Amino acid sequence: MTVRARVEPLDWESQFFGLQSAIVRFDDDAPELTADALAGRARVQAKIPAGRADWLDALQQLGFRLVEGEVDLSLVVPPDVTVRAEVAGADDIPALRALAARDFALSRFRAPWYAPQDSGRFYAQWIENAVRGTFDHQCLLLRTPAGDIRGYVSLRQLGETDARIGLLAGRGAGAELMQAALGWAQARQLKTLRVATQTGNTAALKRYIQSGANVESTAFWLYR
Repeated sequence: MTVRARVEPLDWESQFFGLQSAIVRFDDDAPELTADALAGRARVQAKIPAGRADWLDALQQLGFRLVEGEVDLSLVVPPDVTVRAEVAGADDIPALRALAARDFALSRFRAPWYAPQDSGRFYAQWIENAVRGTFDHQCLLLRTPAGDIRGYVSLRQLGETDARIGLLAGRGAGAELMQAALGWAQARQLKTLRVATQTGNTAALKRYIQSGANVESTAFWLYR
């Protein structure tokens, strides 16, 4: 069993995690993927469609191990959405970093593949970047009457028609956060809102489907 792919460096992740990192990019015109092409890197990632058992077998023969499954979903943006959400500002960054580090401690950047605190540290940086408008474009907040953050969602516009949710978290606030995200997309006259989550995160899957999302694809993440 073989697979054709290129191995591309992940410069930002290499610097952030202190691990020489790369990702497999599948391409029928690429050379056959070999152990030599993977050598010299501390961590190599691969994301494959869940239906490609042949790729799964080939990667496992090269020493890759399954890390987690991922589900990608999409929602049609309705014409009218009523929502009250606040745009996060720089003053919110410390609280948001602490929340994201707690809420996303068990992502695919978890131990044993990465250091125990790396997942939380990665998503703390993600939400800060969203507030500052780098990578994701904006972060929306829901607050308690006392002014504390009770939920947040980051969003990124993809071209002229689509948007994608980056991070979404808030105990008991999922429905409101989804409405906030749809309102953000509607205000920009976008048509589709996309979101991905871990296969094992049944609470998130249930929330997205109850909000009108349809499953578009499933995938596996593997590491070597």
